[in-house]
Amino acid sequence: HVQLVESGGGSVQTGESLTLSCSASAYSHRRFCMGWIRQAPGKEREGVGVIDSASASGNLVASVKGRFTISKDNAKNILYLQMNSLKPEDSAMYYCAAERLPLCPPFMDNIQGIGVVTRGSAASWGQGTQVTVS
Repeated sequence: HVQLVESGGGSVQTGESLTLSCSASAYSHRRFCMGWIRQAPGKEREGVGVIDSASASGNLVASVKGRFTISKDNAKNILYLQMNSLKPEDSAMYYCAAERLPLCPPFMDNIQGIGVVTRGSAASWGQGTQVTVS
């Protein structure tokens, strides 16, 4: 499994911005798709955005579209989540996840809300980074 380490979380005011990063251990970006999932206390995991193996930009769920941007630097093996105009409802633990190419279709569907995101939805998870918006 690829090793994932998130960074960039913090506490901000409503309307401010944060950029999350997910550094992946050396791997071929062509063999994995990646995404961001968040989970607030007492709530289910929620997909935020997903990017396929070949792209540098990806898709976001409706609740964050227009405010967040997901991107990937394939040369550096880093996944980003640029979050602008943050709202209190964006407060959550944010996780980076990666799935192997053959399982990318259901992984991407789950993150985009077509299915349910569970711990088993991805082969690799980071430890999470907390985002708090007040």
